[in-house]
Amino acid sequence: MGAYTFVDLMSQGPEPPIKVRAMLSLLRVDEGGWRSAGIRSGYRPSHNFDGPENRRFYIGQIDFDTTDLINLGESLEVVVKFLRGPGLVEVLKVGATGRVQERPKLVATATVLEVLDGT
Repeated sequence: MGAYTFVDLMSQGPEPPIKVRAMLSLLRVDEGGWRSAGIRSGYRPSHNFDGPENRRFYIGQIDFDTTDLINLGESLEVVVKFLRGPGLVEVLKVGATGRVQERPKLVATATVLEVLDGT
């Protein structure tokens, strides 16, 4: 059996990902969050800009370099790199706030501070 490699499709599409600077607030369980531990840079949750009852999600990789870990209850400015999807450009406006989720479970909120590139 030969070795195989993984290909990261984040940068493989015909159009580049959309990058935004955002303020991420990782929620504790008592604040409505679901996670029991913090997150590391490179985390790829679902992002929902339409509210808890909606099931339209976008995949966005959360990157940061100011710390090794964002702990529950902390907020940090991050860069989110989104895979393009229908309607994404229209919702990624300064001030837009989205739910950061693992499947239907809320883990954080994020507010767009600046659209960096890709629109």
